[in-house]
This record gives sequence, structure tokens and C-alpha cells, in this order.
Amino acid sequence: MPKYLDPKADLTFKKVFGEFPELTISFLNALLPLKDDEQIISVSYLTPEMMPDNPLRKYSIVDVRCTDAKGRVFLVEMQTVWSEEFKQRVLFNASKAYVGQLKKGKKYELLQPVYSLNLVNEAFEKDIDDAYHYYRLVHEKHSDRIIDGLHLVFVELPKFKPQNFSDKKMLVLWLRFLTEIDEQVQEAAPELLADKNINQALELVEISAFDEVQLEAYERFWDGVRVEKALRDGSEKKILQAEEKGRKDGVKETARRMKADGLPIDVITKYTQLSPDEIAKL
Repeated sequence: MPKYLDPKADLTFKKVFGEFPELTISFLNALLPLKDDEQIISVSYLTPEMMPDNPLRKYSIVDVRCTDAKGRVFLVEMQTVWSEEFKQRVLFNASKAYVGQLKKGKKYELLQPVYSLNLVNEAFEKDIDDAYHYYRLVHEKHSDRIIDGLHLVFVELPKFKPQNFSDKKMLVLWLRFLTEIDEQVQEAAPELLADKNINQALELVEISAFDEVQLEAYERFWDGVRVEKALRDGSEKKILQAEEKGRKDGVKETARRMKADGLPIDVITKYTQLSPDEIAKL
């Protein structure tokens, strides 16, 4: 029998970070780009659903939504399957949370920053080695000029390497918790057990802490993830096949025109990589 469940699942992630404020505070302070005087002291959970003020507008939901004593809003999402639309969804939800603060008659200076923290269980920035990505509104030429308001953080969990964040102990511990703990682990690393917050999170994802109905929901979640990935990968394969067919058809059309213009077969072969037999059939 496994000892732990994977904390990246919907059931476990929301239990750890959606029900225990002290763990959420530790997690957010570790992973968000907050200065020493910006650290979160306390949080109050808000409903994860963000209802539109107009029924014709889009309804949205996040995994965890909370606010602190300063009025700052924090959104947290665990994304197991990547899609290009996810970035737009993150921006939409963060903007919605920002605008939603201002009630009629209130002044703009009362608006507080919104921090959106997004853990992604797939690598999506293929040409960037970094696992941690921080977006905000900055001047194109003078990066020290900032419009405060929206702070978007994405963490690619598969790229995470502890040595890249050696000076950020709690960030490393929390990301190790998310990337190392699953059904295959019988005993967590001593460094994880030594921290009181991580230790508590480990206890919360022990399989013994869940009943049969919850465990069935946990399995259905991962079944859904596998199906979604299979559908996505199948679609990507079809797109690649279509692109390859289009490329080959384009090469053949070029070769046909070169042949019609009387160019030698060896010249056509050189520039299209088609064999003489293929060119002869055109």
C-alpha cells in the first residue's frame, strides 16, 4: 500500500493549501516575489469561484483564492495538463480579481495588487532552462519603471532543480514536496520531515487521511488527466502529420515546376531532395 498520495492532484492540493492558512502563508511567502517588508502575515480564504457581475460574462474558478490584511489578493492554481490557452486564462482571472476589488464610488488608489501563482506539471517554455517565470507590467526601455497591479508567476515543475534555488530554502522545500511526493514514496526525505509546515503537509496527503469515496475521486482525477493528455497528444500528432504532408506536397509542386522549366534532374534532386524516380513520376 502506498503511504502518500500525490499532492499535485486536485483533491490533495486543495486540502493542503485551501484549508490550512498557515501552510498557505508559508507556501506563498516562499514562492512569490515578495520583499521582506511585503511578507504575508495572515490570509482569509475567499470562495474560489469568481462570479461575473453580468450573467452574460464568463464565470471562472481557481484552486485557491485568498486575501491578506493589506487587501492583496492571491490566486493559486495547480495545472496538470498544459495548454497554450492557460496563460490567457491566468491573465483573465488575475484581471478579474483586480477589477473586482473596486466597488462603485471607490477610488482607484484603493486597489491592491493581485498575485497569481501557477504550478504547471509540464514543461512549456521549451527554449528556456529556467523553471520560474515572473511577469509584471514594466516599461519597455526602463525596467525599473513598473505599474504595480498584476503579478503572474508560473513554475514548470518538471524543470525544478534544488541547486538552482539554493539560497531560497522554503521555496526548495515546497517544490520538493510537490515534485518528490507521490504513491511510490514510502518515506519522505529528512529535510522535508524536519520543517513543521512541510511535515504537516505530508501528514495531510497520507493515504490514511482519506476515505474510500475520496480515494475514488482521486483515481478519477488522474484517469481524467491521462485521457486529456492522450486526446491532446493525438491532436498534436495529427497536426504534425498534416504539416509534414503539406511540406512534402509543396516540395513536389516546386520540383514539378522546375521540371516543366527544363531544369536538369540532378539540379532538381539537389534542391528538393527528391529521388530521380520521384521526379520522373511528376
